[in-house]
Amino acid sequence: MTHAMLPLLERTPVIPAVKEPETLDLALAHDGAAVFLLCGDILNIAGLVDRVHRAGKQAVVHGDLVAGLAPKEIAVDYLRSCGADGIISTRPHIIRRGRELGMLTVLRVFAIDSKAVSNLGKETGMGMPDLIEVLPGTIYRVIARLSRELPVPLIAGGLLADKADVTAALSAGALCVSASDPQLWDL
Repeated sequence: MTHAMLPLLERTPVIPAVKEPETLDLALAHDGAAVFLLCGDILNIAGLVDRVHRAGKQAVVHGDLVAGLAPKEIAVDYLRSCGADGIISTRPHIIRRGRELGMLTVLRVFAIDSKAVSNLGKETGMGMPDLIEVLPGTIYRVIARLSRELPVPLIAGGLLADKADVTAALSAGALCVSASDPQLWDL
């Protein structure tokens, strides 16, 4: 069964993700259907959620980032009692509890290497989220920026699948790449 909020998100190609309460007003001016709250603490999260609702939007709270909450199922119950419409977490048991409470659930995954990606199927099965947020979304751009800004060379590693990936990382400014796939070692 799909969550009722999914069609709203489908019509919102960019969901504002608020990392500081000071930028919430800017996110609320956006015409999207939802706001991701990646900030707050146990004292102000209910007020932040209320502000999102007063703007006619859905509030999806990253439970791992709310100061003062433990990574326990009861934290999800607390956020639901604060009015949160959805929960974001890197923890499958938190996602599972959000589903039990009827919240939109977003499993946040850091795709840092092939092991992390291969574990994704297992993690998804454990929590069965409505959505998966894969980070980072723009790694080649990050490599390009860091290669300009940092005083030491970069090695790009993780998730390199073919020659095109290697070429893109090198073209973005990496000095070299590290790869676990032997087929990439002799490119």
